Amino acid sequence: MIENFSNIFKNFYNQNILAYIQSLQEYPVKLISLILDLAIVIFLAYHLLKIVKDSRAWQLVKGIALLIVATALSSLFNLKILNYILSAVMNWGVILIFIIFQPELRRALEQLGTNRFEKYFGIENDKASKTKEDIYKIVIAATELAKDKIGALIVIERDIQIKDIIATGVELNAVVSPQLLVNIFQPKTPLHDGAVIISNNKIVAAACMLPLAGDKDIAQELGTRHRAAIGISKESDSIVVVVSEETGKISVAKDGTLIADVREDVLKKILISNIVTKRFSEEKQNRKNTFSKIKEMVSSKKNKEVK
Repeated sequence: MIENFSNIFKNFYNQNILAYIQSLQEYPVKLISLILDLAIVIFLAYHLLKIVKDSRAWQLVKGIALLIVATALSSLFNLKILNYILSAVMNWGVILIFIIFQPELRRALEQLGTNRFEKYFGIENDKASKTKEDIYKIVIAATELAKDKIGALIVIERDIQIKDIIATGVELNAVVSPQLLVNIFQPKTPLHDGAVIISNNKIVAAACMLPLAGDKDIAQELGTRHRAAIGISKESDSIVVVVSEETGKISVAKDGTLIADVREDVLKKILISNIVTKRFSEEKQNRKNTFSKIKEMVSSKKNKEVK
């Protein structure tokens, strides 16, 4: 059996791998198409796994992978009956996939023909729009909490990571929703005391402990929540939304300063301006600068070669 396996491997190596390497040596230009081919396959595989990971299709993908491995092993060890059964299952399995997941496949194909193609693959435009949606949800939650005078502390992480703060709370890793945020801060619930941390479009943790600002110039009437909001905004570039339990007013802490008593529309503008507009415009400008530098290097190199 070992000798048989060795012969199969040698034949495969000679007919496929070795032959391909020799063709690359004869025609080096094929290396470009190989790299492009691999890059496209890896890109598509990554996004496909990303799409199905949190869906019911993920269990099917794992089952198919196990079935492929079992079929290959049955062929390798010459288990003819088992291999015949598994091969038949594989053939019928393709048809079953199309039947079971017909709605998902139809939606995926529809995406290809719409202007939401970028959203389907999770490109930057989708990230910006998703961040905007999350901001609207945060504003809705803060407004609801303010109406009922329920205290809240929502920290939105930006570029500077605050993993040490996240570690002090209870991990959630949940999708941002106004209902969840409102429920977290309800009095006498297990997670109401402390801050909620939002990072990468997720509610990553709740009941987190924040450092308190101890500056003498901070108004004495400010409560613990406001001092905590100012404290974390000084130690990081996070933006913090605070709802006062006493007055029901909403404030925003940014760069160590507190913008007190903001209306719903003003809160929305502050968050979008600092989290979406500023961040994504800076990233776009950085990419442009990098591209310009590369272009200058290439042109200067060509000029030297001409001289």
